[in-house]
Amino acid sequence: MSPLDVKANAAFPGLVVRKDLVGRVRGNAVVPGYVLEYLLAQYCATDDEATIDAGIDSVRDILAKHYVHRGEAELVKSTIRDRGRHRIIDKVGVVLDDKKDIHTATFANLGLKGVPIDDGTVKRHPKLLTGGVWCMADLEYAPGEAHEDRWIIFGLKPIQLGQFDANSYVEARAQFSTAEWIDLLTQTVGFAPDRLSPRTKILQLVRLIPFIERNYNLVELGPKGTGKSHIYSEFSPHGMLISGGEVTVPKLFVNNANGRIGLVGFWDVVAFDEFAGQKRVDKSLVDIMKNYMANKTFSRGVETIGADASMAFIGNTSRPVPAMLAHSDLFEALPESYHDAAYLDRLHHYLPGWEVETIRRELFTDGYGFVVDYLAEALAHLRAQDFSDVYAKHFALSEEISTRDRDGVRKTFSGLMKLIYPHRDASVDEIEELLRFSIEGRKRVKDQIVRIDHTMDPVRFGYTDTAGTWYDVLTQEELDFPHLYQRDAHRADSETVEAAVDTGRNSGSAPETLELRTGPLDIPDNALGYSFADLFAPHLRGAVKIEIVDPYLRAPHQLRNLYDLLMEIIVAKPVDEIVEVHIVTGAETSREDWQRNQLVGLSEIKDATEDAGIELTCEFAKNLHDRQISTDTGWRILLGRGLDIFQPFTSANRYDLRLHLQERRRTKACTITYLRS
Repeated sequence: MSPLDVKANAAFPGLVVRKDLVGRVRGNAVVPGYVLEYLLAQYCATDDEATIDAGIDSVRDILAKHYVHRGEAELVKSTIRDRGRHRIIDKVGVVLDDKKDIHTATFANLGLKGVPIDDGTVKRHPKLLTGGVWCMADLEYAPGEAHEDRWIIFGLKPIQLGQFDANSYVEARAQFSTAEWIDLLTQTVGFAPDRLSPRTKILQLVRLIPFIERNYNLVELGPKGTGKSHIYSEFSPHGMLISGGEVTVPKLFVNNANGRIGLVGFWDVVAFDEFAGQKRVDKSLVDIMKNYMANKTFSRGVETIGADASMAFIGNTSRPVPAMLAHSDLFEALPESYHDAAYLDRLHHYLPGWEVETIRRELFTDGYGFVVDYLAEALAHLRAQDFSDVYAKHFALSEEISTRDRDGVRKTFSGLMKLIYPHRDASVDEIEELLRFSIEGRKRVKDQIVRIDHTMDPVRFGYTDTAGTWYDVLTQEELDFPHLYQRDAHRADSETVEAAVDTGRNSGSAPETLELRTGPLDIPDNALGYSFADLFAPHLRGAVKIEIVDPYLRAPHQLRNLYDLLMEIIVAKPVDEIVEVHIVTGAETSREDWQRNQLVGLSEIKDATEDAGIELTCEFAKNLHDRQISTDTGWRILLGRGLDIFQPFTSANRYDLRLHLQERRRTKACTITYLRS
């Protein structure tokens, strides 16, 4: 186990489970992840391998004996008849039979309908009335000819945590650093934290805010395959995922025919899957939804009803971000009825799904995370608390932003604070980081509304600190594609830049005549558009001896960075010239197989570049701290992070553009300083 796994087991005994076990026990049981983890928590919440193996066998045995497969429904019914009573795992929904004046249950997989269920059970578990809940139920069968109700529910228990100790949860959180806690939450969601960038981890956690913040309206649009619906279908028994095309006023709010309250009255989160691309939308539904999102109420005849369900709207985009910015807006995939400024203004945060990694096998973790049902109860408990004013001691939002903008920022900030700092112990820098991210998400919404509704004026988003210093906040797309993000403001600048580029292309001037940059260059975090060809190649041109000092040339992505730099040297030098490249790095000593991989990788790079005129030599040194490139032409380039300026990524697609175009890779924040002797 990793140090984090050990710490998690010690701080939360019996409440964490190895996340790869779900896949091992699922088999062909089509049940949500929280159901499987509920069972795993009973038998496998330990770090003892023998106990885990025995627990997996027990869970498999329970699923084999009690989970109802649709194709085996008749066999299960016959078993209940023969035994008289049998326990099953199935999704149970309840309706009121007004003719008989009783509640009756429906078992989804077993195919039973109209089974009487006592009113006390329904009152204790009202969510049975709104779409159904996964349960463990003991069913009895009454034989003979005279029985109107042959099927009898002897006992029923929803599959979720029995109790939650909030004080223990908050006290245990204090034992973890911020980075450790974020990694633990990331593992709980199912991903390996070492394969995700810090920003990508926060993006994953934003998906949890609707569970921890009341009346929170989140939209996430992005490419297919990024796991947008996973959180809402698998993670919590307090959330309901429905297809966007199945949304109706009676189902969501109230059925005026019988007065029955819809989903928003019973669930913490209602998520709309496949929300983008719908053709037909009920206009009355849009109007009621806008009112609910703004006022937290809806009407049932003359009665106004309040609810605290959060809403998450998730859908797929069909075009890349630059194309959307150049020709329409980032909401272009929404149905026409929702592509409306008044509706969009109710959204608190726009999660940029294009920044979330596409789900691949290597992203999944085999580490420990919370039993999701336990974390779901923690989030449900924290919904009643408000952390939205924590930043107010240190920062003030711009006076230009509207009340709705301010609410969006504050609710996102509150949700992230409760997720990461439930004990409220966050430094000023940590608070500022969450505040900036919260502002960015609301700014993304507002900037697109300004594109849609030309009567609205742009808003300057930012904040001031206690000294009165102003800080602008920009969205990531604004940083990546400034000439497209603000089309009108940047059109003249864009034309000027394009003219300058064309002039340079046609002038015939050699690249060597360009003035090389000197002094420090700050590279922002998570940016696009940087490459070794731009950062280093101009300064290395003409050198025949180059020394690279970098303590960390070990991991596969670090060795790839070295290879990419050597490629730029090969391209920049005359074909008949030999360039001596000497590497000074640290040796991998933590594990024998890792050490072998480092040596093999360096050897393969040497062999691959030798025929192209690179004489590569390597020196292993201890206690290296400096990171730099020096040349015999007098250049010394100080590397804040060494060559490791890009966030690591993995891809099963051999045609992934990031493998060949460094400009498509996200950066890490660092500083490169150019000195000329």
